[in-house]
Amino acid sequence: MSRLDVAASPNKSMNPVMTNISVNPFQRRKLKMSGDLAKRVVLAYSGGLDTSCILVWLIEQGYEVVAFLANIGQEEDFESAKAKAVKLGDPSDMNQKGKNKNMIIPDVREEFVREFIWPAVQAGATYEDRYLLGTALARPCIARAMIKVAREENAQYVSHGATGKGNDQIRFELGAYALHPKIEVIAPWKMPEFYTQLKGREDLFKYAEVHGIPLPVTPKSPWSIDANLMHVSYESGVLEDPDCIAPEGLYQMTADPESAPDKAETLEIEFKKGLPVRVKNLVDGTVIKDALELFTYLNKIGGKHGVGRIDIVENRYIGMKSRGIYETPAGSILIAAHTDIEVFTMDREVRKIKRELDVKFAEQVYKGFWFSPECEYTRGCIERSQECVEGTVTLKIYKGGIYILGRRSPLSLYNEELVSMNVQGDYEPVDAGGFIKINALRLQEYQRLRQMSK
Repeated sequence: MSRLDVAASPNKSMNPVMTNISVNPFQRRKLKMSGDLAKRVVLAYSGGLDTSCILVWLIEQGYEVVAFLANIGQEEDFESAKAKAVKLGDPSDMNQKGKNKNMIIPDVREEFVREFIWPAVQAGATYEDRYLLGTALARPCIARAMIKVAREENAQYVSHGATGKGNDQIRFELGAYALHPKIEVIAPWKMPEFYTQLKGREDLFKYAEVHGIPLPVTPKSPWSIDANLMHVSYESGVLEDPDCIAPEGLYQMTADPESAPDKAETLEIEFKKGLPVRVKNLVDGTVIKDALELFTYLNKIGGKHGVGRIDIVENRYIGMKSRGIYETPAGSILIAAHTDIEVFTMDREVRKIKRELDVKFAEQVYKGFWFSPECEYTRGCIERSQECVEGTVTLKIYKGGIYILGRRSPLSLYNEELVSMNVQGDYEPVDAGGFIKINALRLQEYQRLRQMSK
């Protein structure tokens, strides 16, 4: 999995934060104007090395840049990113026409949970049986917010810092084109005039030094990190060796299970229509119902107990394998609980079909097709399947493990009397003999043919 260089922040405000950015004082060329309006581009900006260099490079190419930074729940100081963006400008030029830029920071955490994570929970969505799609789910949410800004700012272009080898370029650009068919995407890492000049991180550091861009990291940064409300992921650097054991101190979201608390945490999670609506901590009595608070709380509990770590090699959509390490505590807890209540309340044959759709959905999201007609259809079918997925699951969180303790539901298909070994009820055991004989016919015929062929 690759990075779309968009940071998120812990800002609590639901209103966009605005600041002014002006033209870099070290720029090599004057801003190229087309009449009274410059070419305007909304740049997915994180404050990191890549997008800081891209911001300056776009100005050099004659673009008026509107910096965009999505607050999608990453624990990072986005005020410093804003300060860096301002520092890249020249305050003395603030009144020059075409050089007054905005930095826009929308808080999209609530919609990320309700409109993207919740459908994934309903689907039990995992890519290749293990990856819970933390980055893949965040990208369409970010792309939608960014296209909204592009329309509001009358921008003709959007730009990002995703590389040409990863999934994020696909997710971001498919989302942009789907939501704004006339938009044009500027992807510097796929443009020869950019990547032949800046071949790697060493060149980026040199470019930053020449242009007065503050350097937040060192050239020896050992891996790449992407974080949002749902997960933290790690790749690249020393992790490109798939046999390299993750260094100590890598994990940010979860405790080492071996050093996690010796006392377990017991929770009740209530679902309605396949969505979590209440969490109760049976140890301290905490009750949470708000979607964003609920998810944040489960991240805290799961992280404290070391839940949700995986180290995998996955198949990128673009055709290569990559190694990634992921922490997804709340997602892991919710999918375990949802699976249990779903099996408890859903017809067996319906669930078989639904699980096929779950796999399709995970692949569609991973490959960047959230806004496609097939993904909309798949989501609709899965949502329909959840009408009777209602009830409460009791589980224990302990040293990296999620242990289901019990479940109850007013819509359960479980019949205690029917299944009991002590009560016959309306079930006639003799009927099982005929059931077995009918199913055995196929096996007997198969063996008969095998014997004839010898």
